[in-house]
Amino acid sequence: MRSLVGTDPPPAFKVLKASMAEFPALNGQSVSYAVLEFPASRCHQPTPHLYSCVRASLSCPRLVYLVESLPLTNTQNLNGTLEVGFVDTTNKLYTQTLQIGDLFVFPKGLVHFQYNVDTQNPALAVSAFGSATAGTVSVPTSVFTTGIDDNILAQSFKTDVATIQKIKAGLAPKP
Repeated sequence: MRSLVGTDPPPAFKVLKASMAEFPALNGQSVSYAVLEFPASRCHQPTPHLYSCVRASLSCPRLVYLVESLPLTNTQNLNGTLEVGFVDTTNKLYTQTLQIGDLFVFPKGLVHFQYNVDTQNPALAVSAFGSATAGTVSVPTSVFTTGIDDNILAQSFKTDVATIQKIKAGLAPKP
């Protein structure tokens, strides 16, 4: 976590993890953490936390705490916000705008997102997980970059193959 001290905010969303893989002392503790760095107007793509939690047969909800909005200059006030939300099993969307010091819980296995609504300042949040080996599944990557047939995706999303191919092209790794 020392890499966060005295550095400029990243140009893209960044996660710094402290799970059992990075910090072996967490073995058997059923907890891990992540620091989430959100540049201005950036999001953490929709993800559920499933894999490691299910594999370890542990409940793995996630708690997010908005630490601060990092000002561009020392004369600006800390006043950032983070829009967060999840979709439940009945497809109902729950959202909340977090101010500095607020907490939010993402229930286990549900697709969720976070977005820095501040157009000028980056934000920093800390997440806690109920597993030492918490993992995520990227919804866009899992759906559009794993080889699912374009025709199946077009039918599933009620669109055409050309649109699916444009989405896939936008998610392709950059050379």
